[in-house]
Amino acid sequence: MNEASLEGETGAAAPLNRMGMAVAALAGILISTYMLLYKLGIIRTLVCGTGNCEVVQASRWSDFLGVPVPLWGVVGYGLVLVTALRGVQPGRAGDRGIAVVLAGASTTAFMFSIYLSVIEEFVIGAWCRWCISSAVVATALFLFSLPEFRRLRAR
Repeated sequence: MNEASLEGETGAAAPLNRMGMAVAALAGILISTYMLLYKLGIIRTLVCGTGNCEVVQASRWSDFLGVPVPLWGVVGYGLVLVTALRGVQPGRAGDRGIAVVLAGASTTAFMFSIYLSVIEEFVIGAWCRWCISSAVVATALFLFSLPEFRRLRAR
């Protein structure tokens, strides 16, 4: 049986894409928390390997609307994690509100990551390995969210 045919059944299996979103969001929370701890001065040195993480984090672009970008990440990934976990509960597979939040949040994260990557390349001229990792997570979230768009169209 496919995921769509299970949605209407009592005790149906949880949507696998939401499980994937929860795992990816947890990874995003860990990355964003690490970067936020650096931004707040709790961690003094970033373990970056290659790249210029400190240059990116010290730039004026490391805040968005007066809020540190990593804090946006912690909150956004946290929203996705909580919503995805709620969405795997029995009877929630077809919940339109959950689909809207997951589709909207993952699309926003993906587009924001593209924006930040463009800033890193063309404005700052430096790359941060942790920012790239977060962009990969945001891309995974967006790909995992594609079934949510199908759920929204089916209603």
